[in-house]
Amino acid sequence: MKIVRPVTILLMAALIAACQSSDKSEKDKATIRLITLDPGHFHAALVQKTMYDGVDSMVHVYAPDSRSAGSSDLQLHLDKIEGYNTRAENPTHWKEEVYKGADFLDKMLADRAGNVVVMAGNNRLKTDYIQRTVGAGFNVLADKPMVISASNFDKLKESFATAEKNKVLLYDIMTERYEISTRLQRAFSQQPGVFGTLEKGTPDKPAVTKESVHHFYKNVSGSILTRPAWFMDVAQQGEGIVDVTTHLVDLVQWECFPEQVIDYQKDIRLTSARRWTTDMSLNQFNAITKQNAFPDYLKKDVVNDSVLRVYSNGEINYQLRGIHAKVSVTWAYKAPEGAGDTHYSIMRGTKANLIIRQGAEQQYKPTLYIEPVPGSKDMDGALKAALPNIQQAFPGVEVKKSTSGWEVIIPEKYKEGHEAHFGRVAQKYIDYLKAGKMPAWEVPNMIAKYYTTTQALELAKKK
Repeated sequence: MKIVRPVTILLMAALIAACQSSDKSEKDKATIRLITLDPGHFHAALVQKTMYDGVDSMVHVYAPDSRSAGSSDLQLHLDKIEGYNTRAENPTHWKEEVYKGADFLDKMLADRAGNVVVMAGNNRLKTDYIQRTVGAGFNVLADKPMVISASNFDKLKESFATAEKNKVLLYDIMTERYEISTRLQRAFSQQPGVFGTLEKGTPDKPAVTKESVHHFYKNVSGSILTRPAWFMDVAQQGEGIVDVTTHLVDLVQWECFPEQVIDYQKDIRLTSARRWTTDMSLNQFNAITKQNAFPDYLKKDVVNDSVLRVYSNGEINYQLRGIHAKVSVTWAYKAPEGAGDTHYSIMRGTKANLIIRQGAEQQYKPTLYIEPVPGSKDMDGALKAALPNIQQAFPGVEVKKSTSGWEVIIPEKYKEGHEAHFGRVAQKYIDYLKAGKMPAWEVPNMIAKYYTTTQALELAKKK
């Protein structure tokens, strides 16, 4: 009979414990743990509308305390998460651990309760939040825009450099890349037999145009959205020309020069930019904020004591690598009955134009058309040859004759809706985190995008 000495047992126990500790440490390192910082926009909740493999269900939330203006924003966020947890179909199971206090940012940085910080809220503060958070070694998934002024552009640019140094990933939420009509517009533009090559265009007739119409009064996740009052303050939310146009500028880069690095110092040249207001009555303001008076910080934008003027609209004409592009965003108060946010886009090719329309004729659903330019020959044959390439990536997609060319027929399974796209972006980001890196073009193209929007605002303000 072999006798095992006590010291040997102790050594074995220590070795087993060390291995288990090492395994746990590696598992903890591999697990993505979310933190939500100062949620002030419903996009923060939409990131959690679904669950993700490899992401801890415990989410730590850090926000201002109950005596600050941010408290109602926090409750609206928590209510949405609870709604996802308790819905009848495919409920989530998030657990929210909330810290409220004036020192919420310092507390978050000190606690290190997670490794990915989600930011969607006050855009005036966001650039500083990003700088401090990546500086402390956290990954950041931020709603757009990451910056709303030219004066803070360098701060954002430095944050990307800091993120690289600290080996963390800083990424913004570009949901529009997942809209199926846009994905197909991009795919068909890469079929030279159908599209030809992208035109250069002119300022009066750009090669690429993207127009977006949004509404302050809207339905989100089954109920009328309550917006924070500061959403109407362009000093906090940002003007329209640096807010929603972020998506449109991103799409121009993403579609025209897919997976290519854009150098903001060489490739971008602004032609013109303009801005204008959407006017809102106090009753309309009350309907979307539940506040009975304009807060003091909005008084600067109120005329006749009753009408709030919001610089939510903007247009940018610019050149990207010599290609003329135009992006514009318009905010109306409320959509017509049966309508919602809409999008119009055209890419002009030497053989055909690729056009997304979303009006009454399309029942306010984005629809892609392929319209040959005069002189194009045998488009039937070109489409027949190109369609298998499209169907390899998008099975079930077909085309049918329309008045001016062809309509792209998109199976219902691809029509997920805007809210579902937040899960798509989050999953893409999670994939990047697991790989430990992003494609080489992502960071320089984010920098180029925000250079375009912030410089356009400066140009528009000169008029």
